[in-house]
Amino acid sequence: MNHIRRIPHLARFLAAFACAMLGLAVSAPTAFAMRVPTPGGSPGVTPTGPGLTLTHMVVANGMPGWQLTVIVAVVAALAATIAIVAERARAAHRTGIAPAT
Repeated sequence: MNHIRRIPHLARFLAAFACAMLGLAVSAPTAFAMRVPTPGGSPGVTPTGPGLTLTHMVVANGMPGWQLTVIVAVVAALAATIAIVAERARAAHRTGIAPAT
């Protein structure tokens, strides 16, 4: 009976391991990317366009504040929901307290 109770733990471990491996497999091509020089050319970067262009940065601060506020609010609501569900599940499995005699 003890081995049957370990199956959900094994399933959780395998799911977490599969997610970690999937994340590594997705990010590996980017991590090992490199520039291949053109045959007979210089190993440096050569511009391909008609000339150099001047680029201006439009957004310098990153993500706007309202988006951060929405993300924080959603994560807080999700964490509260998970905590409530976990507490109710734990309370459902508790046994009653026996009175002292």
